[in-house]
Amino acid sequence: MIDDARSTILLIEDDPATRTFLADNLTADGYEIRVAGSVREGVHELRTQFPDLVVLDVGLPDGSGLDLVRAVRRADGVTERVDPRTPMLVLSGRSEVLDRVRGLEQGADDYLCKPFGYGELRCRIATLLRRAQDRGPRGSVRVGGLVIDPLAREVWLDERPVDLSQKEFELLRTLSQDPGRVYSKQELVQAVWQTTSLGSSRTLDAHACRLRQKLAGSDQRFIQNVWGVGYKLVESRSRA
Repeated sequence: MIDDARSTILLIEDDPATRTFLADNLTADGYEIRVAGSVREGVHELRTQFPDLVVLDVGLPDGSGLDLVRAVRRADGVTERVDPRTPMLVLSGRSEVLDRVRGLEQGADDYLCKPFGYGELRCRIATLLRRAQDRGPRGSVRVGGLVIDPLAREVWLDERPVDLSQKEFELLRTLSQDPGRVYSKQELVQAVWQTTSLGSSRTLDAHACRLRQKLAGSDQRFIQNVWGVGYKLVESRSRA
């Protein structure tokens, strides 16, 4: 069994024989396998299962696998619920140099031509997974006892889930992109409400107040108001 054995691999392949062969062998090697036979099914798996790596064909019945690669790379990691850094390995019968170059230019991490040897594929998968692990956790941010997971849209405080509204979550996610930095009210309004002005700052202040209250379940304080400027996310202990 190899080092990355518990990683989840999404296999997007419309040929039943190839899909079964790969799924059986990768499962035997200890990986957890999710399968899809089309771009649509692949997108659903990416949005709901968050695989560690994707192996996909180019010629799929409802579109090109390269279009899916490009869409993943363009995702913001939040609204599309897809991690744009997901390693993607393309399998294709198109073996010309130009085809391989185009695949890599679209954002594929690796490109393997059919027919291929299973041993080579397994080694390439292991290499991509090691590189991904070297980057550290994908997306989650920890500030003290507070953990924000943008992909799962979940927030935990002292290992307890925190129920937030959509705008409260977006506000917290924005602040968590650079903990300690003061975000101006204009920046936050634009990031959370996708507008340059809400007419007044009351809406933002109200959401920040509710967010602060929901995160007040411990001896830590996270949302700080910087008077006349905006807000920042920090870990500070409350005073007795």
